Amino acid sequence: MSQKHPVIAVTGSSGAGTSTVKSSFEHIFRRENLAAAVVEGDSFHRYDREAMKQAVADSEKNSGRAISHFGPEANEFDKLEALFKEYGQSGSGQTRLYLHNDEEAAPWQQKAGTFTPWSPIAPGSDLLFYEGLHGGASSDTADVAQYVDLLVGVVPIVNLEWIQKIFRDTNARGYSAEAVTHTILRRMHDYVHYITPQFSRTHINFQRVPTVDTSNPFIAREIPTLDESMVVIRFKDPSEVDFSLLLSMIHDSFMSRPNTIVVPGGKMGMAIELILAPLILDIVAKSKA
Repeated sequence: MSQKHPVIAVTGSSGAGTSTVKSSFEHIFRRENLAAAVVEGDSFHRYDREAMKQAVADSEKNSGRAISHFGPEANEFDKLEALFKEYGQSGSGQTRLYLHNDEEAAPWQQKAGTFTPWSPIAPGSDLLFYEGLHGGASSDTADVAQYVDLLVGVVPIVNLEWIQKIFRDTNARGYSAEAVTHTILRRMHDYVHYITPQFSRTHINFQRVPTVDTSNPFIAREIPTLDESMVVIRFKDPSEVDFSLLLSMIHDSFMSRPNTIVVPGGKMGMAIELILAPLILDIVAKSKA
């Protein structure tokens, strides 16, 4: 961890809703006039789209267990760790972009599903902001979490996570429900070993819990809305949290444990900004002291 060049990471599995939290961070950065070097987790996948399809098929054939984007075989954990370490020391480091679609790929004159060349982060940023699968990852060869100053987990209950993934992949990406279900099953080993352990390393977790029946996510016809949910917020160090202030500012919230506050789903964005803005400002102030 570095006091001079802070690293902030939002980590959560595919379909978990990390993009919602990312939007709240962007509001904070804009309001507080902070220059953030933004890093997307997809940029540190090991294979481009076509190579990944082949790697999955080969691993399933040769070892009986397919690799997935959740695990170390399909990611550059060592390069992500090196980026966080170097940024903490110098405010720079090597990163790239993953081009998800034709619109993103067009300015680079590349195909969708490929990577841009590695390049250094431009000087002058106040902090590095990572959003993706592995902000708190650890494996036999890399420990990404050790270089993160503020690690935030986004963890809906697993049935809701699956519903969100099924809807996104079928509606936005054109996959069949059967194909998405196969993907969920194929990567379960990596989910258990490399995704869920991160949430024991986080400083704060935001877990969305629906208040409607999601007992069979594979037949759900719609995603529960924020207003049909509660958000459970767990703090690693509750001694640094003014729970009385949060309870007074977020109506209908309550504490369920000494380190946990529960807020209505519709107040999730408000809660994120109330909780995280002071932490980010404190981290940045210390970096400039």
